[in-house]
Amino acid sequence: MMDIPGLRNDPDGIPRCSWHGGHDDYIRYHDEEWGRPVKDDIHLFEKICLEGFQAGLSWLTILRKRDNFRNAFAGFDFERVAQFDDQDVERLLQNAGIVRHRAKIESTINNAQRARELVQEAGSLAAFFWQYEPPATERPDDFTYETLSTYTKTPTSTRLSKALKKRGWSFVGPTTAYAFMQAMGLVNDHVTGCHCRSAVVQERAAFVRP
Repeated sequence: MMDIPGLRNDPDGIPRCSWHGGHDDYIRYHDEEWGRPVKDDIHLFEKICLEGFQAGLSWLTILRKRDNFRNAFAGFDFERVAQFDDQDVERLLQNAGIVRHRAKIESTINNAQRARELVQEAGSLAAFFWQYEPPATERPDDFTYETLSTYTKTPTSTRLSKALKKRGWSFVGPTTAYAFMQAMGLVNDHVTGCHCRSAVVQERAAFVRP
């Protein structure tokens, strides 16, 4: 296969976005999760919190600690996390299995409280987040690596970030918001030629928006 920037032909003969770097766990995440549309509130909350923890780190680092994060944060059940107190913060700061960053830990607890409020406002987190599926006019004409690498934040991710910050959320800047949108299927940023691209197109077409 001709070398195409951003595309990798793996030993199994399947072409994929190259960012997985050949790591088995990252390949599974790429194939099975990234870009697939999600409307489960717990999954949405988990992802936006973990994107906040990722700031300054690689997603692979967070992915490999994800089970530890789930255990530490009550499965990201935001109703439970919203009740965490100062003792829980200190407990989490002693947990070597997660990223021990006080501000990010406190942010997750704060965001759980804000998530409860958002459910009261919008009916569900999914109903709120899927309002920020960008219009077709904001999407690129091609999905090459060269084009998609310029999409680190967008007008819609900026609007989402501002909407969350207005409601008291933290660690939700425009770049974090766009990474969340990519992962949760609000956009399909698998590059042209990746075997997942057409599958995600079909899933998004069949997906019932909340």
